[in-house]
Amino acid sequence: MRREAFGMSTGASRRPTMERAVDGGSRYRLRDLFTPLDTLLVSGGDPRLALDPRTRLNAYGCAPSPEPEVWNFASSTASTISQAAYDRAALAREELVHKCLFDEVEIAFDARCEDMRDELRGHLQLSPRIDVVFSPSGTDSQLHALFLARAVLGAPPVTIVVGADQTGSGAAQTARGHHFSSMTASGSAVRKDSAVAGLAGDSIAVPLLEAASEIAMRADADAAVLRAVETSLAQGRRVLLQIMDSSKLGWRAPSAACLDEIGRRWPGRVQVVVDACQARLGRRRLRSYLDRGYMVLITGSKFFGGPAFSGALLVPKGLSRALDRVGEIAPGFFDYAGRSDWPKAWTTLRSRFERRPNFGQWLRWEAALAEIGSYYAVPGAFRARALAELRIGIESMIALTPSFRAIRPACDSIGTDDEEFVHTTIFPFTLHRGGKPVTIADTSAAHRALARDMNDDVAGSAADRQVAAQRGLVGQPVRLERSDVTSQAVLRLCVGARLVTDAWSADVAQSQRNLQNTLDRIADILVKIELLLDRAAGAAEPHAHAVEV
Repeated sequence: MRREAFGMSTGASRRPTMERAVDGGSRYRLRDLFTPLDTLLVSGGDPRLALDPRTRLNAYGCAPSPEPEVWNFASSTASTISQAAYDRAALAREELVHKCLFDEVEIAFDARCEDMRDELRGHLQLSPRIDVVFSPSGTDSQLHALFLARAVLGAPPVTIVVGADQTGSGAAQTARGHHFSSMTASGSAVRKDSAVAGLAGDSIAVPLLEAASEIAMRADADAAVLRAVETSLAQGRRVLLQIMDSSKLGWRAPSAACLDEIGRRWPGRVQVVVDACQARLGRRRLRSYLDRGYMVLITGSKFFGGPAFSGALLVPKGLSRALDRVGEIAPGFFDYAGRSDWPKAWTTLRSRFERRPNFGQWLRWEAALAEIGSYYAVPGAFRARALAELRIGIESMIALTPSFRAIRPACDSIGTDDEEFVHTTIFPFTLHRGGKPVTIADTSAAHRALARDMNDDVAGSAADRQVAAQRGLVGQPVRLERSDVTSQAVLRLCVGARLVTDAWSADVAQSQRNLQNTLDRIADILVKIELLLDRAAGAAEPHAHAVEV
């Protein structure tokens, strides 16, 4: 593929000497907020946020400060923070410091978190009756959902994970109430995949990938979900059903009809939580889930493009009343939440958790809210038009590239609840050389090289070398395992909120030029992938990042 075929043309703060102890023996002092902003933004999470000492990038290839020279089409995985989001985080830190001169750090921080709940509800057009539980990541929020489901159902549930082969890498652990990393966001060292004391249980995986040779969503997803629920309930167990909207490949399951049947056949015995961590769903659909009494997992760091990680659990008011029944709290769960994570209205539950402000989590959410607010400030008609035009252009480019094979989208029937998300925003494809799929290793090598200046490594014309020099990010490879078929990895080119926000202009001609410029950049990224495929297979690549699984 070549572009001609398409006709396409730090803010580190100086540490002051002042120091203020608060609340007697409090661990948190005013000086903690004067840590350099880049350091704060990667704090309060698990090891995936850690920066490589040589590259100063995290495991997703993202820096903690803006890098506008890197073209980002990786919102299914992670995005580098934008300048606007970085500036908001810096201002928020400054404002909190000012408030802490007159109040205790924890009190000022708690009030700010409550304001952020209101702001998030406003952007998503949610009722004040929807409670928001903040967390360091979507994976942490899955543990929060399991904790709340035990209270709602009155017994430890079995978790049925729909799309277990296409959700976050830690979901296999969190579904069973196990630790998903070697370190919690609170800084406690734990053993990965060992039980969270008092929270451990069972889980059932319902994969979505078709077992046949073609990469597609299984046709019997609804039936598989119904069997899993019916079997679990027949064993006398309660069920936490984690449904998918949407997966790493952009798939949604089970169908609305299947969910209706579950609600009709087993009322009060199945609690649904929606994995919407990709945040690729219309606000009407989001509200419809909450109106049904479902909990919803979201993040500000996928479609919306905030810095990784920022998680939240949306909880309908009817479910939050069940917290009055919470007796003993699983002792291992205290490592996964602090008092400010819970809404202020949950006074009894909050009182049992430590005052433990997570400044990194808070600042990442400040940055994410800047992106969410900017996206929804763009008129809805333009949002829909931009996603439609980008979809058409990207699908055409992938189809016209001999070395790419697109994976077709699969989802529930599209309706008005999807709003602009009737248009695909994740475009997965496999790489081929000589008509055959390339190896997982070569796919991963191409993905890593895409993020580097490869001008000196790629042979070709001056124009090709210029394209090879451009650094870009696409979604990390997803490894697909199928029986009797060689495993493959797919790349994902993603449209995120920032592409729409940056393209918007009240001048229609200018907005069209902006969209064309985005498509030109995408063309260059796809050309660079092709150029990288021409390199010798199996070349050693230093500092490799793990393939998503």
